[in-house]
Amino acid sequence: MADNWRSKLITGGDVRAPNRAMLRAVDFGDDDFQKPIVGVANGHSNMNPCNAGIQPLVDRAMDAIREAGGMPQVFGVPTVTDGIGMGTDGMKYSLVSREVIADAIETSVNGQMMDGVLVVGACDKNMPGGMMAIARMNVPAIYVYGGTIKPGNWKGEDLTIASAYEAVGSYSAGKISKEDFVGIEKNACPTFGACGGMFTANTMSSSFEALGMSLMGSSVMAAVDPEKADSAGESGRVLANAIKNNIRPRDIITKKSIENVVSLIMATGGSTNAVLHYLAIASAADVDWTIDDFERIRQKTPVFCDLKPSGKYVGVDLHKAGGVPQVLKMLLVNGLLHGDCMTITGRTIAEELEHVPSEPSSDQDVIRPFDKPLYKQGHLAVLKGNLATEGCVAKITGLKNPVITGPARVFDSEKETMAAIMGGKIKAGDVVVIRYEGPKGGPGMQEMLAPTSALIGAGLGESVGLLTDGRFSGATWGMVVGHVAPEAFVGGTIALVEEGDEITIDARKLVIEVNVSDEELAKRRANWKQPEPRFKRGLLAKYAYLVSTASKGAVTDNFDQ
Repeated sequence: MADNWRSKLITGGDVRAPNRAMLRAVDFGDDDFQKPIVGVANGHSNMNPCNAGIQPLVDRAMDAIREAGGMPQVFGVPTVTDGIGMGTDGMKYSLVSREVIADAIETSVNGQMMDGVLVVGACDKNMPGGMMAIARMNVPAIYVYGGTIKPGNWKGEDLTIASAYEAVGSYSAGKISKEDFVGIEKNACPTFGACGGMFTANTMSSSFEALGMSLMGSSVMAAVDPEKADSAGESGRVLANAIKNNIRPRDIITKKSIENVVSLIMATGGSTNAVLHYLAIASAADVDWTIDDFERIRQKTPVFCDLKPSGKYVGVDLHKAGGVPQVLKMLLVNGLLHGDCMTITGRTIAEELEHVPSEPSSDQDVIRPFDKPLYKQGHLAVLKGNLATEGCVAKITGLKNPVITGPARVFDSEKETMAAIMGGKIKAGDVVVIRYEGPKGGPGMQEMLAPTSALIGAGLGESVGLLTDGRFSGATWGMVVGHVAPEAFVGGTIALVEEGDEITIDARKLVIEVNVSDEELAKRRANWKQPEPRFKRGLLAKYAYLVSTASKGAVTDNFDQ
């Protein structure tokens, strides 16, 4: 590579002496200026269990990079933890942090003209933020996931963080005792690691294996197990080789590899947030990808992994059953994976999967046989209609009947909704509408885990519909529809819905409608006025000004929308 520090430090002569002088202060010797400078984006933080175990992984990766002839340069990136911010105004910063992380990595790597970057993160937005930066910069890169948490346990039942949220609704409805409520809270998170089910963190980490940007088999290892640190070291060695051979992210992140990703997400029952994040990653990589492409892949991909939130098992169970490589091999042999896509190792994904069996082991039921899936089609359905002309995302696994028509119960914020649910004001058959929580209106598309979990805990998960221009946690399940676009703040139809309007959500016909005449909607639109922005200065105001519609990934650098 001609345009990097290595070449400029060596060929710059006296002009580069100040640059070399500063690097000598951080342990560069005469011979080190000829080595590739490798950024290590460090997401370590003791703010949350997801990121608290990352530092040992960073240390192992840096040692491996040095041993392979590189000069690692570590820098920090921020993190916001959804599970802690959920239900508070802090949650407004969650999706915003994805952009901040991407910008921070781009700034550090390009500002110091690094030859490559190894990104280490664990919480939900660490992964897409890191991958967006990797795709933008297009220097050799690899992603190292911090690892998943092991399940908690209370009275013989495995727990995840979603168990604690659902316990709130169950306790308020009198369905569990105070002892069980406290016991679940105290035992839900027993170790370091990101949320244990196929929630957003594990969905995104798993997807990076399918994308070819993480090592095969690394994405659902437990954070606290020794193999996770071993994998971080191997990632450093693989990155050093990629730099040597000039293997770049855009050689790997293509339309075909994103199709592989979406097949994997559907097969494993992954998070709705993956739709938003891969629209953003594709945009960063200049790959032609739309929300309709998710529906195209969904219709031909079965769900054959029985994973929480709508199934029985967690990430470490998937790992024991053969992990993502087993799922990918099954997709490959059944014609649902492009085996010729390149990976960061320089080998194709088919070559990486060569020694993986074509069928799952018969002594487990985490991964079902391909011909005996949980569902014949994927679980993330893209719906359209007068309520979402640009589309929205429904998560339909675990539902006996993915169709509901009922009266709208309209709320202009998540807080108002929670008060109504906890007050017993939502009844079976209602369709809850939470609006002005979109990318611009929230701002930041807060996740609605608190209200959806409260509904499930109260026994209303199957009988109440919920739609929003905000998002859902990967831990959410039930009759829920998110990412409604256009959002309320820009005058989308969701802003015109009135209390009691009849709404139909039909995931079979892929339709979402408010059953009101066009004439009446036009009359309401004429009387609608955009509310004042909730924030007028600072990061949230800047984000609201720049952010795109959710149907284009809610990105802040798309000026052609």
